[in-house]
Amino acid sequence: FGLRAGIHIIDLHQTMKHLKLALTVAGSIAQRNGIIMFINERIQFDRLVQHTARNCDEYFVSPKWRPGTLTNSYMLLGTLRLPDLLIFLSTPPSKTAIKEAAMCNIPTIGIVDTDCNPNLITYPIPGNDDTPEAVKLYCKLFCEVIQNGKQN
Repeated sequence: FGLRAGIHIIDLHQTMKHLKLALTVAGSIAQRNGIIMFINERIQFDRLVQHTARNCDEYFVSPKWRPGTLTNSYMLLGTLRLPDLLIFLSTPPSKTAIKEAAMCNIPTIGIVDTDCNPNLITYPIPGNDDTPEAVKLYCKLFCEVIQNGKQN
């Protein structure tokens, strides 16, 4: 990240480097039949995130994270089995889901825009999380790598 003439600039070389790592992590978790959960707190991306998760036979929470989803999973989800990875398609303003993941030792991947703290995410990807085109691209890439991981 940088600042030029009052405008935040994202270094796309860094984006690619971090995106490749995050895709590798997601693919390897899918390959070992891990549970991956897509997290979205933006109403405009609700259908896209649900569609993406369903296409790769995974799970989603959208558009609102319910506090205790991970830390009280048996009561809220009826299971003790937690996800192996959370993918945040935009880093949420309320950090509840991120904090719960950390408390449960669940790694996180997150698109981190210039208004977010990348230190909160295990595998941050510096990038734009506001535009539909960008979120569609992230969804497409994660879905492809998860599907490929499951086939191997």
